Amino acid sequence: MLHIFFVSCTAKLTTGFLLNELDLIQQLRAGDELAFKQLVENYQDIVFNTALGIVQNHEDAEDVAQEVFIQVYRSIDQFKGDARLSTWLYRIATTKALDHIRSKKRKKRFAFITGLFGNNDQLLHEPVDFHHPGVALDKKEQAELLFSVIDKLPENQKVAFNLHKSEQLSYQEIADIMGLSVSAVESLLFRARQNLRKMLEKTLFTK
Repeated sequence: MLHIFFVSCTAKLTTGFLLNELDLIQQLRAGDELAFKQLVENYQDIVFNTALGIVQNHEDAEDVAQEVFIQVYRSIDQFKGDARLSTWLYRIATTKALDHIRSKKRKKRFAFITGLFGNNDQLLHEPVDFHHPGVALDKKEQAELLFSVIDKLPENQKVAFNLHKSEQLSYQEIADIMGLSVSAVESLLFRARQNLRKMLEKTLFTK
């Protein structure tokens, strides 16, 4: 049912008229269907790619994207307007993606991310099962290795690294999305790079 709803709302707009962000939010609050179609059209790529960078599975990322837009549709009145609409969507996408992973862990279906909470040193890793839009085919093997080690980063480091490298967001934008200071984001990215370098060196030199 959600899949049908999502697909129907991704239909191309035929009016030729695009609302600015303020008008779009007002129309969304009024329950306007065309406004919701425009929202999906404008932001489906960033929502999907953000989810994909975290859950690392194409079908799971699609599920998360659907959940994001359903929540936006139902809770647009909760948007305070103190940040850009895209920032709010990044927050929801990140939260939904992390919740999706936790849910799958609780159900013991897959172990996409382990060690997020620092209480388990054993890793059960599923092979990377997606083609990220930003990865060229001739670099797929290297990308799979990189994504496999990114998958092992602590939660906050992984989110910050994904938003910075995959979505190319600034430190300030990431800080707004994660509710942190810019210096905290800088620290997260610094630690993420250090951890990735150590894990990559360990993986490459033990082959």
